Amino acid sequence: MLSYQHGFHAGNRADVLKHAVLDLVLRDAAKGSRPLLYVETHSGRGRYDLTGAQARKGGEADTGILALLKGNAPAGFEDWLKLVRERTEKDYPGSPALALARLPASARAILFERHPAEFKALTENVGADPRVLIREADGYSGALKLAPRGHEQIIVFSDPSYETRRDIEALALWTPKALKRWPTGMVLLWLPLFRDGREAEFGELLAELGANLIAGSRWPVAPDETSSLEGTAIVGFRVPDSVARKSEAMARDLEALWAKGA
Repeated sequence: MLSYQHGFHAGNRADVLKHAVLDLVLRDAAKGSRPLLYVETHSGRGRYDLTGAQARKGGEADTGILALLKGNAPAGFEDWLKLVRERTEKDYPGSPALALARLPASARAILFERHPAEFKALTENVGADPRVLIREADGYSGALKLAPRGHEQIIVFSDPSYETRRDIEALALWTPKALKRWPTGMVLLWLPLFRDGREAEFGELLAELGANLIAGSRWPVAPDETSSLEGTAIVGFRVPDSVARKSEAMARDLEALWAKGA
């Protein structure tokens, strides 16, 4: 959908688990000897000002990253939070900026974003990095045209808006193609957890496809809450088992923290 702009939701509870796990995956991959190719299908603008008008309109970061920065974060989040603190609230790193902070100098990054305003902001925010190629195009079809060079390890991250049920259907169609296209590549998907459980069938499909990382956290929802969202999950394929286990532990600890009202 070309109406979605993540700036209104940047730093919220859904971002917390998503970015912390992505950070863990990237830091682990950067330790390896193989060059890396990082690809995003839905990049957004890359960096966000949590004090700006968009972010403050709903104040979603207050119960997300800003709450964790007060010092009550579970174990496992420290390295990611250190980076966020260094950037300050005016420069919160979305997944593109996070990836560029963790990828080595030898890496390549290819970022897709269809929304014209978001594409322009993404180009301004991270386009000067010589490792990056930014394309204003459909990320699903564009990514499937890519192939690693030589011995590159490809890591593909998909984080669509999920504004309609069709977004889940599109990702369900794309994921098997992606796994076939990159038979040894890591594929990471962000998945919202809805109050009506609409993602359950897709979650079953991902398990059948061989996902070895399924990390999710739910938060308490007030009876008068109007949002359809009640949780966040990140699903990974071909992620190192040690990283998958740590990610799942982080998700459990985060859910426990939220259950206490923190």
